[in-house]
Parts: sequence; structure tokens; C-alpha cells
Amino acid sequence: MQIRIYFLAIYLMVGSLLSGCGPSDKNNANKNEIKGSVSISGAFALYPLTVKWADEFQKLHPGIRIDISAGGAGKGMADALSEMVDLGMFSRSISPEEKAQGCWWIAVAKDAVLPTVNANNPWLDQLKKTGISREVFENIYLSDKKLDWNEIVKTNEKHSLNVYTRSDACGAAQMWGEFLGKDQESLGGIGVFGDPGMADAVKRDRFGIGYNNVIYVYDLKTRKCYEGLEVIPIDLNDNRKIDEDENFYSTIDEIMMAIGDEKYPSPPARDLYFVANGKPKNMATLLFLNWVLSGGQNLVNDAGYVWLSEGKIQSERLKLNP
Repeated sequence: MQIRIYFLAIYLMVGSLLSGCGPSDKNNANKNEIKGSVSISGAFALYPLTVKWADEFQKLHPGIRIDISAGGAGKGMADALSEMVDLGMFSRSISPEEKAQGCWWIAVAKDAVLPTVNANNPWLDQLKKTGISREVFENIYLSDKKLDWNEIVKTNEKHSLNVYTRSDACGAAQMWGEFLGKDQESLGGIGVFGDPGMADAVKRDRFGIGYNNVIYVYDLKTRKCYEGLEVIPIDLNDNRKIDEDENFYSTIDEIMMAIGDEKYPSPPARDLYFVANGKPKNMATLLFLNWVLSGGQNLVNDAGYVWLSEGKIQSERLKLNP
């Protein structure tokens, strides 16, 4: 906490310098308040938190307008590199090709991708006890064979297992693919656009299976899964049961703690980023990023994400203020 307070002091100092206001210049504060705009597009994973950050930041700096649109991590990277936006929201690791194109990035929070199932799935109780191992998920998502549920759970009933994946270039699919030893392009299933679309598809299909970023699985009011949606526990040690140290899916608070403590595997747990074509030069953008890594971190957990470690914040701040 001491480091966060220190960063907040730096942020306030930076804001003062950028606006041209000193402590003795209170009468001119509004006159000299920095004005400008920040445009942001990209990952659905980071979109809800970015909206929350923008709302709070603009209360402090009403002269700065922030425009945000979601469209997937791929769009965020493309828009940022082409300078159509100031910042792209990004939810996977930066590739060598993207680095070669001049990508600059800064980590701002953490989250994870979770496998999901319909809340009315007939074998939900069994799934919660046994989970599904990574090997079985590989068969579900990487095999050309169309599977039935009786090949996944113990049942004499035969029902088609309906697999959903993302149709848009996105971090969630890439992280899920990497967890299974491949990439997004290798994932099979019915393509659905966006995190909201994926969640809705599984909610509507009693025999469906999919994956979502944490914030689209849990209701922040109840702290539990959204109505119609449940998480499939991952059998991490492949012993065909969910042990006590693997059972952290009941509430968003439990899964966030597991991500922060690195009990949930990485991938599909990951850092979330803002990206740009080179280090931003826009004064409004720099002020916003400095605030995100100081006062903005206080909003991260309440918004359903995991804040960065103090060491990580220090390293990311050096990218802004070397």
C-alpha cells in the first residue's frame, strides 16, 4: 500500500506538471487543466474495467474526453498500430511480429479465461465434483471428432456436446488455445462473436460448452455466476476429482484470489494490456495511463479483476516515466 500511495503522489505531480499548475496556482487550476481526448478500442476482456477507469478519471479531469469501443483484442492491436486509436485494449502476450511493427505495451491488470457450461446441464453436479482435465478439453476443442456428453461424463444418455468458440480474433480464444497447447486457429466449435455472445450462446444451450473471461461469468452484485451459466472446474492434477486446492470457483472473489496466488494456471490466466504504436506522446493519454497505474488500481478488484503486484506496477511505471 505504501508503494501505491507513493505512485499516487507521482501521478499528482505529473498531473500538475502537465497542466502547468503549481500548488500556489489554485485560482488558475481550471483554466490550466489539460484538455484533450483519448481513443481506445479492443479486447472485450478489458472493456468493462476501462469504462470504469474512464468514468472515474473524467471526474478528476473533465477536460479530457475518453472514447471506448470493444471489438476484440485483434482489432485493438490493429487499430493501435495503424494509429486509428491512441490505445488498444489487449488480452494476450505480444507476438514478435507485433513488436517488430512498433508495438509498445503496458500491463494494467490481470484476469483469466474460464471454461463454462449451461447451468441446467444434466450432469452439472458430477462436473463440479470431477471437473474436466486439460487432456479431455483437448479432445473437446482440438479433435475433429464430434463428441457426445457420455464420452465426457458417466451417463447412459447420449446427447451431442455442442462446442462454442470465438469467431473474432481475441485474447480469450488465444489463451484458451495456448492452455491446450495450440492457438486460437486450432480451436474447433461453433464460432460466436465476442464475450457477451459466447456467454449468451452457452446460456441458451443446455448441452453447450464454452469459455469466457472472468468478468462475463460472474455477476458483480451477487459475486456468483450469472444466471444460466456455470464454471467447469479444471482437474489440474488429472486425478478425476476436484481437490480442495482446486475448488475456487464458487464466487468471483475466490477465483480472483486463485489468479493472484497463481493457483489458476497461466495460461489461461494472463496480464491485460494497453498497446500503442510506440510510446504515446498525447499528453492526455500519458496522464490517463499514469493514473491507471496509481489511483486507478484501487478500482481493479471491485470491478472483478486482479490488480498488479507492486513490483509489476513499478516496472510498468518505468515504461512511462523512465
